[in-house]
Amino acid sequence: MVWDPSAVSHASWRERIRVVIFETGTPAGKAFDVALLVAILLSVLAVMLESVATVRARYGLALDVAEWTFTALFTAEYVLRLISVPRPSAYARSFFGAVDLLAILPSYLSLLHPGTESLLVIRALRLLRVFRVFKLGRFLGEAGVLGRALSASRHKITVFLGAISVLITILGAAMYLVEGAENGFTSIPTSIYWAIVTMTTVGYGDIAPQTVTGKVLASIAMIIGYGIIAVPTGIVTAEIVDAAKDRPDTTRTCPQCLTEGHAWSARFCRDCGAPLGTPPTDELRDG
Repeated sequence: MVWDPSAVSHASWRERIRVVIFETGTPAGKAFDVALLVAILLSVLAVMLESVATVRARYGLALDVAEWTFTALFTAEYVLRLISVPRPSAYARSFFGAVDLLAILPSYLSLLHPGTESLLVIRALRLLRVFRVFKLGRFLGEAGVLGRALSASRHKITVFLGAISVLITILGAAMYLVEGAENGFTSIPTSIYWAIVTMTTVGYGDIAPQTVTGKVLASIAMIIGYGIIAVPTGIVTAEIVDAAKDRPDTTRTCPQCLTEGHAWSARFCRDCGAPLGTPPTDELRDG
């Protein structure tokens, strides 16, 4: 095989961009992320101000220019993230990859459907990177614990929600038979809506039982509602205890699968086995 110097140069160029964009353990990476956070804050502020009629009437053009400027910058950033990682699909499917894409789509959709630009407030989710930027390892670790706990409890929560859905359907149908259309329960779906509002203790009051039997059923629903609220909380709490046994405390990111939380001394990714590169120096870690 013939050695190609241009391929080495191209690879090093992509790697330098990846380190700046994805790693916070270097001065350039931290400066990039701080500038990104400031841009996100300003873009969200511009979207919020644009929704105020008096501000829009006076500064509408300036806000539009600002919105499209931020959209162009975030689009360029998203493209650079895709081309700088060895596996662009892994980044695109990750949580932050999806958020980064959703942060720019509303602007382009507004060209076809005016008004969708208000959805740009989703850019606020990108501020979650603040924990990585300022090396708040403890908060990052706790976020990882919570994420693993929610993932581990999803099957139990799904079964719980299925059982509750059946119970709500039965209760709604019973209220439809007992109360009827004359008391506001015009259909089974409407009665199911009432059951959901009642069992979650929201209590809008737009529909209320009028008969004695209906009030008894409503009382039972309220009591059951108080009991079932604690169930998902207990499920997630138990999983949090288990997930807390193995929490990451660093921001080191695998260049292949983008998994975070590797130890400073780790040489290979714990998930895919890819080399992690040279670990940051003590000076950069403490900075």
